Amino acid sequence: MSDPGARSPRAFRRSLARPSLVRRLIVLAAAWSLAVLVMAGLSLSALFNHAATARFNDELSNTVDGLLAGASVDGGQVIAPISDDPRTLRAYSGDYWEIATPAGNGVRALSRSRSLWDRALPAPPEGESALAKAQGKAVFYDGAGPLGQPLRVAALQGRLPDLTAPVVFMAAEDRSPINRDVRKFATAIAAALVLLGAGLIAAVFIQVRVGLAPLFALRREVAAVRTGQSDRVMGDYPSELEPLASELNALMAHNQEVVERQRTHVGNLAHALKTPLSVLLTEARQRPGQFGEVVIRQAEAMGHQVDHHLRRARAAARAQGQGERTAVAPVLEELSRTLEKIFRDKALSLDWRCPDDLSFLGERQDLLEVAGNVMENACKWCAGRVRVEARGVSARQFSLIVEDDGAGLAADQRHEVLRRGARLDESAPGSGLGLAIVDELVRAYGGSVTLSGSGMGGLMLELLLPRADG
Repeated sequence: MSDPGARSPRAFRRSLARPSLVRRLIVLAAAWSLAVLVMAGLSLSALFNHAATARFNDELSNTVDGLLAGASVDGGQVIAPISDDPRTLRAYSGDYWEIATPAGNGVRALSRSRSLWDRALPAPPEGESALAKAQGKAVFYDGAGPLGQPLRVAALQGRLPDLTAPVVFMAAEDRSPINRDVRKFATAIAAALVLLGAGLIAAVFIQVRVGLAPLFALRREVAAVRTGQSDRVMGDYPSELEPLASELNALMAHNQEVVERQRTHVGNLAHALKTPLSVLLTEARQRPGQFGEVVIRQAEAMGHQVDHHLRRARAAARAQGQGERTAVAPVLEELSRTLEKIFRDKALSLDWRCPDDLSFLGERQDLLEVAGNVMENACKWCAGRVRVEARGVSARQFSLIVEDDGAGLAADQRHEVLRRGARLDESAPGSGLGLAIVDELVRAYGGSVTLSGSGMGGLMLELLLPRADG
């Protein structure tokens, strides 16, 4: 038998697909929080990048203004100011400047820093038109340096005395440090936001579990009522759940009233039918003869039918009412002692096993009738040995297995014995209602009856019955 506690992959997938209020609240809150955190991270990174680039632009703008202010004209030649920045003197240092004149879509260098060596700075993407539109203001853009490194370039178009053509002053610097700082900042922000997101999701989970704790408590109380551990919902619940708890109590009280009313009707019907049948039997026994025998036989059959249907009605009414608990082990012990006395002429060996904490979710009378019928049937047809075992198969069901070492039944006869009134051996005493009563009582409780061959050689009956928790 498979482990009842193990869940199949299909059942696990069904549980994930099933709507869950807790899952819905957590997923919605987590999705919203993550979306806000991602937007915040991107915004912070963009702001940092903008601020760092603006500061970089200011430095380049100062360099370009210095070139414009320090440049002079001698004999029609532009003389660059003397630079005191050693980085502009070292080849490919990453700090560059250049003085040029517009030339179509590009520029033609007039003077450049020694750090450029024999290279030129990239011209503005839009050429001379971009510089003309700026009207004396620096234009900033990105480009590639002499060694392929990323550059931030500032270009300013101005005029010098004694020159009719405009002059373009350009300064550039390697922006790799800025990119590196932006990456470090983005990494730090991402790590911080991941930790914050994990904390927010944990806080949402705790908030949802704590907020819905009264709902979980109500579910447990309803389950306790169903299993017979309590007769009503008694917890102190918030104002949102208090009406629901009151309605549940009212519904259970109404169901109990209906069950009691059904029991009363069943008792009245039993009394109303059995009294005339008893009169018929008494009168028939006082009038011997063929007619009297027919009346007796039919009246007894009617009595069996009345008992059968009344038991079925009582079981159905009790199954719909509040749960009652019956310990299984004492019932099996009582039945075993009784049956060993009844069948002592067969030297019967009846072995029964049952956990002490196993309980039937129903009335003791019904368990006595069900177990008594199948155990008596096994004792009647066994060769001398009967084995009974009760064990839990899940949190809500347990099985009662009864085996004997008799002749057993053929496979095509096993279903036949569950029919009402069916008797495969007419020579044996009985009405043929025993196993039919068992089948209908078990089905009234939501269980099932299975017949198969026993390893002992005879018949094995397995009953699945509702189990009471704990």
